[in-house]
Amino acid sequence: MNRFFLSPFRSLLFLAPALAALALPARADVGLGAKPLPGAEVLFDGTRAMLDAKWTYWQGPRFASSLPIKWQIVEDPAGQGTVLMSDDPAAAKGKYGSADIVTKQAYRDFRLHVEFLVMKEGGNSGVYLQNRYEIQIQDGDATKHGMGSVINETPSPYYLYKGLRQWNAYDLVFRAARFKDGKLVEKARVTLYFNGAKIHANQEINQVWGGANSGLDGGNDGGRGITDTPGGLKLQCEGHDVRFRNIWIKELVLEKPQTNFLREN
Repeated sequence: MNRFFLSPFRSLLFLAPALAALALPARADVGLGAKPLPGAEVLFDGTRAMLDAKWTYWQGPRFASSLPIKWQIVEDPAGQGTVLMSDDPAAAKGKYGSADIVTKQAYRDFRLHVEFLVMKEGGNSGVYLQNRYEIQIQDGDATKHGMGSVINETPSPYYLYKGLRQWNAYDLVFRAARFKDGKLVEKARVTLYFNGAKIHANQEINQVWGGANSGLDGGNDGGRGITDTPGGLKLQCEGHDVRFRNIWIKELVLEKPQTNFLREN
């Protein structure tokens, strides 16, 4: 036998470590109760101390609240422990951008888990990736502007929404836009699971929607003028009672424009 010949089995042994290394950053449990990955940062654990330590207000052009953060820590209405309530008086009548909260840390590529609960009909909030790209939270809306959509760009997987006063979970991998010589060469991308089901697979994100009050770059060229600046994770306050819990993030370095990841069984 040629001494340089490797059987298929032995070849797999040599390849296995490399294949495992490629898969490791992307594999995790998804859905309600998903625990932080090794190396992940917990962003909200139900305590006021963590809220104040890791979050602040986004002081955009419509900012109207003031520190300390007016969002409340309240009892979990459908579980145990305490959770975060988004209802800030400054955002009454749907004034998004007036009392949104954002992490003090900015991020580029990452794996994110966040759980949310809508208390009343029509309840509206949003999870903003890099304080730019909104994953919508809105009870009663199954359009491209509705629940679980990359807002205004993808269909809403509304059939996966558990309904009022029930916990829901977003799990995603996000890759930031890429630039060369100051010019956009690759758009941001996201793969998203909603309550354990994959709904958006390596989806390109075209722009920031909602204008300057919505997030970073929202006022640049109608939201299409994306800049090469990292941003924090933002939670929107739009005058509605939406609750949050179990938020964690793990920074990644995604060299290729690929965000698909596998859920563990």
